[in-house]
Amino acid sequence: MSRLPVKKTYKLYLGGAFPRSESGRTYEVEGANVALGSRKDLRDAVRAARGAFPKWAGMTAYNRGQVLYRVAEMMEGRKAEFAELTGDEGEVNEAVDRWVWYAGWADKLAQVLGSSNPVAGPYFNFTVPEPTGVVGIVAPEEPALTGLVSRLAPAVVGGNVAVVIASEHRPLAAVTLAEVLATSDVPGGVVNLLTGRKRELAPVLAAHMDVNALDLAGVDGDTTELERLAADSVKRIARNGDGQSPWHAAAYLELKTVWHPIGV
Repeated sequence: MSRLPVKKTYKLYLGGAFPRSESGRTYEVEGANVALGSRKDLRDAVRAARGAFPKWAGMTAYNRGQVLYRVAEMMEGRKAEFAELTGDEGEVNEAVDRWVWYAGWADKLAQVLGSSNPVAGPYFNFTVPEPTGVVGIVAPEEPALTGLVSRLAPAVVGGNVAVVIASEHRPLAAVTLAEVLATSDVPGGVVNLLTGRKRELAPVLAAHMDVNALDLAGVDGDTTELERLAADSVKRIARNGDGQSPWHAAAYLELKTVWHPIGV
């Protein structure tokens, strides 16, 4: 007896759940119907991210590294599926290795970026890195998977939470990555992923008053207007290149100085 295969429904990933767009809209891409995220969906994503921030930022750096390593483990187990979606097993291997690399940096960022500062007085003076908050990411169109992981991993390793607009024309790998995140001990809301039209979602992300930083790597053309919208709430704009570096994580960390009297 012949049967029709069950086709996968590609939804948004918000607050640890997989809802359809509140508008009910979809668009056809890569041979599938994918949720067409709306402005309200993006606002819901920011709200979910802000709610998840205290728990994620409050975890020890070592524990965050363990969670990121678990993401790599789960991706490794689904490597064949990711390779089919991207058409490039090498890209999948690079994405997995990138999670492992940043997982290893989780408990080392404070030592590299922080310092004990000499002062002329009976005080200790320390500089320590702290997460910025909610990071908005417009993921590159290509490579759809590694381009996303290269921006997402350094954002969350230091304790930040993220709202991501996936590749518009190659979103399936990103949605599948969201499935991995949902089963990798990443608390719900730490990463929120939307699919849809960048021209519709990016201005809302840039203007949102509860977003603290932006990575506009995936914006085609001039980013001047988005940067102007971001300036209203004094967002920092990250300009990380490709590849991996602890300084990519540092772009989303605030350096705070603490004074403490000696002998107390």
